[in-house]
Amino acid sequence: MRNVEADEFERLLKTFKREALHLETRDAYGTATELPYLAKWLAGELDDLEWLDGWCQTLREHVKAGRSVRRARIVSEPLSEYQHWSHSIAGPMVEAGEDIRWIPRPRVSTVGIPGNDLYLFDGRLAVFLHYAGNGLSVGMTATDNPNVADLCRSSFEAVWKLSVPHSDYRPF
Repeated sequence: MRNVEADEFERLLKTFKREALHLETRDAYGTATELPYLAKWLAGELDDLEWLDGWCQTLREHVKAGRSVRRARIVSEPLSEYQHWSHSIAGPMVEAGEDIRWIPRPRVSTVGIPGNDLYLFDGRLAVFLHYAGNGLSVGMTATDNPNVADLCRSSFEAVWKLSVPHSDYRPF
């Protein structure tokens, strides 16, 4: 495993060749980018979601080039405030081409899942996202070990098979 810096990760999100798979396993995150917008939502303030424009443009470019981006979110129900907010802002990303799916945590009880959130780029590079207990990012590591890539793909696909498309998922 090697450390991945933010600039390398941003480059990977823009330059993969075929697909990016993203597995999320936490009920809450505290990324520096998201926290101000989550706070606005919790206060009942409107958000124009302009801060998502860059990611949505990147998604549109991937779709236009024939690349796919899939995200599976394993969630506890009832949803945490963070996941309610996350569901409420997913529309623009889905419209831009990201296939986001939701799966209640009990459905994955028999699925072997890596210990950290991850991205798998082009079926070969696994990037693990590490978080502190409060949801703040504490770093990323990566490996191109084929056995690890296979584990990540099989885990993701098992979760994906059981998950619910964003448009059909009804949070409670």
